[in-house]
Amino acid sequence: MKICLAGAGAFGVKHLEALAKIDGVEVVSLVGRQRAPTEEVARRFGVGHVATDLAEGLARDDVDAVILATPTQLHAAQALACLDAGRHVQVEIPLADRWSDAEAVARRQQQTGLVAMVGHTRRFNPSHQWVHRRIEAGAFRVQQMDVQTYFFRRRNINALGQPRSWTDHLLWHHAAHTVDLFAWQAGEIVAAHAMQGPIHPELRIAMDMSIQLKSSSGAICTLSLSFNNDGPLGTFFRYIGDTGTYVARYDDLVDGKEQRIDVSQVDVSMNGIELQDREFVAAIREGRAPRASVHDVLPCYRWLDRMEKQLAEAA
Repeated sequence: MKICLAGAGAFGVKHLEALAKIDGVEVVSLVGRQRAPTEEVARRFGVGHVATDLAEGLARDDVDAVILATPTQLHAAQALACLDAGRHVQVEIPLADRWSDAEAVARRQQQTGLVAMVGHTRRFNPSHQWVHRRIEAGAFRVQQMDVQTYFFRRRNINALGQPRSWTDHLLWHHAAHTVDLFAWQAGEIVAAHAMQGPIHPELRIAMDMSIQLKSSSGAICTLSLSFNNDGPLGTFFRYIGDTGTYVARYDDLVDGKEQRIDVSQVDVSMNGIELQDREFVAAIREGRAPRASVHDVLPCYRWLDRMEKQLAEAA
């Protein structure tokens, strides 16, 4: 399977590292905003073709599928371009930063029948998969999720600390992970409420946000997000349930007493991005819908839209 990867930044590199571990997969085209750094990444991973325009990658006859690790604001339009070109597509989270755009991608996927997947990595992290299997087995029921998503990002930089051309967003990007995960673990969301702090004068986004969710099972979720946190960074998920408490930190898991839980046998890798890419490739090869398909995650974006409207009304 031959893949075009758009985005040569921090997450593009993560996908290149992951795809290198999947048998029968070759990245044949790398698309980046600036040619020189994109060529440098391409040389590092042995990618033979470099472009600064996605259309050039889509025009190649040997491209079967595309992975988009590009700025959020481009995701929906680029996903539509991939589907229109007859290419399967995986879009890094978020699918879109507007509900109407998310809907448009979902409609186009239905029309084309191609695989269209979104990078909701939490569905693939071994830690969250372990909890999900206990839920499916009836051995654990979520009563509450307490989630902290914390960064120290007062300048426009990426996960590697490098300057970037676009602005991140707590609601449409970082909250999307938890909103989707909560629904996947606890059931359909039936209520949501959001509040945000002051708008940054230069970045023009809220730097702090608080979200409350409730699912059809009665479970609740409290999500705190900040770009102002000068301390431990990342996202930490506490599952409080009827038969135990678990804390997930990306691919790792401990119980409520900080005793490590072995999740090494949950899947073929301990890397959530690799497992996500393996699912994308497998869905194409097997002609089926992937986990975290556009259809699966669409309700998440409907709730993000509703919360965005709440925030606008409160402003």
